[in-house]
Amino acid sequence: MSTDTIDTSDHLNEPPATPPAAGDEVAPTRTDKLAPGHFRAIALLMASAFTVILNETTMSVALPPIMADLGITATTGQWLTTAFMLTMAVVIPATGFLINRLGTRGAYLLAMALFTGGTALAMIAPGFAILVTGRVVQATGTAIMMPLLMTTIMTIVPPHMRGRIMGNVTLVIALAPALGPALSGAVLEPLGWRGVFGVVLPISALALVAGILWIRDVSDKDEHHLDPLSLLLALVAFGGMVWGLSGLGEASQHATAINPWIPLGVGLAVLGLFIWRQIARQRTDSALLDLRTFLESNFRVAVGIMAVSMMAMFGTLIVLPLVLQEALSLPPLTVGLLMLPGGVAMGVLGPVVGRWYDKFGPRPILIPATALVTVAIGAFAFLSPTTSIFYVLGAHILLMVGLASVFTPLFSAALGVLKPHQYSHGSATINTVQQVAGAAGTALFIAIMTIHSTSLTEAGASAAEGMAGGAGLAFGIGAGVMAVTIGLATMIKRPESDGEFSGGH
Repeated sequence: MSTDTIDTSDHLNEPPATPPAAGDEVAPTRTDKLAPGHFRAIALLMASAFTVILNETTMSVALPPIMADLGITATTGQWLTTAFMLTMAVVIPATGFLINRLGTRGAYLLAMALFTGGTALAMIAPGFAILVTGRVVQATGTAIMMPLLMTTIMTIVPPHMRGRIMGNVTLVIALAPALGPALSGAVLEPLGWRGVFGVVLPISALALVAGILWIRDVSDKDEHHLDPLSLLLALVAFGGMVWGLSGLGEASQHATAINPWIPLGVGLAVLGLFIWRQIARQRTDSALLDLRTFLESNFRVAVGIMAVSMMAMFGTLIVLPLVLQEALSLPPLTVGLLMLPGGVAMGVLGPVVGRWYDKFGPRPILIPATALVTVAIGAFAFLSPTTSIFYVLGAHILLMVGLASVFTPLFSAALGVLKPHQYSHGSATINTVQQVAGAAGTALFIAIMTIHSTSLTEAGASAAEGMAGGAGLAFGIGAGVMAVTIGLATMIKRPESDGEFSGGH
C-alpha cells in the first residue's frame, strides 16, 4: 500500500502531480497501489466491519452470566442472538437502497452511529428488554456495514486489484467471529458481561469520529424514494424465513411455543410477493433490492455456491462443538482452542487467495477448494467417542482453509460482472443469502443430528454413541450437498473487467 503523505482534502481521488503537456501521448498507468485517500477509506471500513462482526459472537460465552444477573432462562436469553439474526435478515435487503440514497459517507455514519448507540444502550441496560433493544440497534448498524464495505471496494479499487482486497474481507469475516468468544471470555471475569460491551464501545466511537473526518462519497447518490410496501414485504419474508429456520433446529430438541413451520411458510409465501414487487419497480429503477443482478450467469452460480457453502459452514460450526462436548467429553475451553486455529488460518489465507485470484482467476481456485470443503465435512462424519483431538483439529483446519479459498473468489467473481450502479444491490443480495443460508444450515444439521441420535439411543446405543452417530449423519448429508458445488465451480468465469485497468469510477 502507498506510504505517501496522506491527503486531508475532501476528495478521495488524487489528481496527477504534473498534468501532461499538450500533444503528449499518455499511456494508461497500471498501478498496484491505492491512492492514500482510497487506502484510508477501505482500511477504516475494514476495521469497522471487524468490530461489528466481532460483536456478533461474543454472546455465546456471555450468555450464562447474563442469565444469572438478570434472572432469565436460557430460552429467553437466546433472543439476544435470535433478535440479532432477525434484524440482520430484515435490514440487509434494504441496504442497497440505503447506500445508493445516502452515499458512502451517509451510510457509514448511520451504521456506526447505530452500532455505537446500541452498544452503549446494551452496556447500561437495567433489564433484559432494554438489553435486547440494544442488540437490535447494534444489528441494524451491523447489517449496513458489510454491504457498504463490499460496494466501496468494487467502486474504488481497480479491477486487477480486487482479488487481493476482497481477500482482506475474508480475513474480516473469518477472524472476527473466531476471536469473539475468546475476547468475551477474557473480559467476563474481570469486568462482567457489561464489560463485553464496554470494551467495544470506545472502539466503535473512535471509528465513528474517524468516519466523520475521513469518509467521503465515492459514487453518485440516487434520488429514489423508499417503497414502504417493499420494506414491509422484506420484513415479513426474510424475518419469517430466518425465524422459522432457526425454530426448526430448536423444535427438533424440544417443544416450542410457535410451530416454526408457520413463520417459515409465511416467509416463503411473502418472498414471492417481494420478488414480484421488485420486478415491477425495476421498470422505474426504484426497487428496494434490484434483482436484475441474477440475469448475470456468474452472479447466479456464485450466489448458489455461496448459499450451500454458508449452510455447510454454519451447520458444521454449530454441531461440531456440541458433539465434541457431549460425545468426546471435551471441556468448552478445549473445544474453543481446537476451533481457533482453523478460524485464524481462514483469516490469514484470505489475502493470499485474493492474490491468487488476481493472477489465475476464480476457476483454478474454486474447483479444488469446493472439493477440499467436501472432504473436510465428510471427515467429520466418522467422529466417534474415541476420535483423537488431532483428527478433529486437522479436519477443522482443512475446512476453514477450503472455505477461505471459496469465499474470496466468489465475492470477486460475483460482483465483478455487475454494473457499478448494481454493486450495492449485489452486495445486499449476497449478505441476505448468507443470513438465510446460515439459518437453514443450522436448522438442517441440528434437526438431522437430533432425530438420528434419538433413534440410535432408543435402539440401545449410549448417549455419546447416539450423539456421534447423529452428528455423523448430518455431516455426511452436508458433504453430499457440498459436493454439488464442485460441478458448479466449473461454471464460474473470470469477469472481463478483471483484465482491464481503471483508475477509479
